Amino acid sequence: MTDVSGCAAPDQAAPLPASVDLEKETVITGVVNNADGDAVGGAYVRLLDSGGEFTAEVVTSPEGVFRFFAAPGSWTLRALSRHGNGDLTVDATRGVNEVGINVAA
Repeated sequence: MTDVSGCAAPDQAAPLPASVDLEKETVITGVVNNADGDAVGGAYVRLLDSGGEFTAEVVTSPEGVFRFFAAPGSWTLRALSRHGNGDLTVDATRGVNEVGINVAA
């Protein structure tokens, strides 16, 4: 059996590493919630550029948390889950950009 423990995405709910310089980095982070306001763990969150092109994807933590490191600018976040889907456009600036994505059927 092959050990794939090193292949998984980082824990989305883990604190930012101390080495992250928020004066130079752009972080987009948030929580995916269902229509009842409950966090949605295991949702897929896609990062799309200003032209709608796929850039990256992560899976939310059990608490519904996700995180991307991106360039400053306009991005679309698309959440896909068993509770439905949702989109959100964010104009990200340097530092931490906190958002929430609601999903519905």
